[in-house]
Amino acid sequence: MEQRAAIPVTLPRDNPTQSYWQLEPDEIADLRSTSSLPDKADTIIIGSGITGAAIAFNLLSNGARDIVMLEARQACSGATGRNGGHTKAASYRSFLHHQKEYGTEAAVKIARLELANIRAVHAFAKEHGIECDSNPCDTVDVVYDAAQWDTDQRAVKAMQDAMPGDDASVYTLHSPEEVRDKFFCGRGGDENVCGGVSYEAGSLSAYKFGIGVVKLCLAKGLNLQTNTPAVNLEKLEGGGWKVETSRGSIQARRVILATNGYTASIWKKFQGVIVPLRGHVTAQRPGLNMPKDGLPATYSFIYEHGYDYMIPRPKGSKFEGDIVIGGALVRAPEQGLEEYGTTDDTAFNDVIHQALTDSLPQYFGDNWGKDHPEGRIRKAWTGIMGFSPDGFPFVGEMPGEKDLWVSSSFQGHGMVLCWMCARALSAMIEGGDGKELSSWFPDRFRITEERLRLTFHGRLS
Repeated sequence: MEQRAAIPVTLPRDNPTQSYWQLEPDEIADLRSTSSLPDKADTIIIGSGITGAAIAFNLLSNGARDIVMLEARQACSGATGRNGGHTKAASYRSFLHHQKEYGTEAAVKIARLELANIRAVHAFAKEHGIECDSNPCDTVDVVYDAAQWDTDQRAVKAMQDAMPGDDASVYTLHSPEEVRDKFFCGRGGDENVCGGVSYEAGSLSAYKFGIGVVKLCLAKGLNLQTNTPAVNLEKLEGGGWKVETSRGSIQARRVILATNGYTASIWKKFQGVIVPLRGHVTAQRPGLNMPKDGLPATYSFIYEHGYDYMIPRPKGSKFEGDIVIGGALVRAPEQGLEEYGTTDDTAFNDVIHQALTDSLPQYFGDNWGKDHPEGRIRKAWTGIMGFSPDGFPFVGEMPGEKDLWVSSSFQGHGMVLCWMCARALSAMIEGGDGKELSSWFPDRFRITEERLRLTFHGRLS
């Protein structure tokens, strides 16, 4: 793993695999608000995904002006436009580890933030009329590993003991029989279901959501510059920063890195600290025996050492009923070791791709039936995530680097972290880093010199 983490992180690649969510690129996909790059700005945000968009929206809403957003490829074309569309925390799966390592108070704060993030994203989409197939709903984790099932039951009890009556600790446990009857798994195919856990979650098109937030920012005066990769970052002697791009340089008082798995390409201190990991996702047409009224929840399938995650496309959405499923990392040789350190989303790992292709008939068994006459796979693609040694994002001002701010490294968990981390970073930038922020934002997410010295050993979740 040390060798994989040491691979120099590159800029986003040209000609990536086409994401299901971007089959019809939005009208602002290649937008340049001004034909030439401005010479100066007050604030430069690098990255146009949910994190960059949310930070821009918060700053602009609080009176900031003269913000330029740089995007290496099309708008929202990174992890935001390439994920599985799942707003799902599964906080119980990390709670015992967080409680043991950092204490109950910290573990509770993280769990609450994740649920708050899910609710805030769907509420924002509703409030601002962003058409992104927002679908708050239940989810279920179908567990196939006996040891994991024992741990999950202990974790749920620990959460409910630590935060009784709290919405973030509301979980329902299901027997194998209930999983078969209610969630259609375990009858035919892989029948080794140990149990299930259901709780609040949701799904959406993160691409459409991110684009929607960027459009709100454009209306507030944001200058968006797509297809403009930032290739170098230089501190100026008199204060401020110069960003070199493929189209020239631009100076600003402050720079914000919303670059997730690509962060080390622009700021080398993150080499080996925020490590890229390539993820695989497919969109599949449902088998002919699948419930005509659709599935009752979103899903994850938990097995020894790994998991897959899955959303059914909700009623009224394009390709209604399609099943989007991703994961299968550990199905590859050495539990997916070669997926670490790569930024190549132009290609696939054939083993992982085949595992995802084969997965749904195994999970749904007799309820799958024959494949759709047009074929099982509608689309397959890859995307780049960012992982840290301790499993937490990096949020805050770079130590010793005035006005260089970062919110990155979301552990493949961005849909339940990005929004609230952006809110926290915006408060820090605006001088609001006090008791109110500390009351809900975990200290473990903050950038420190100590965290930057940690060694990456692999994915913790």
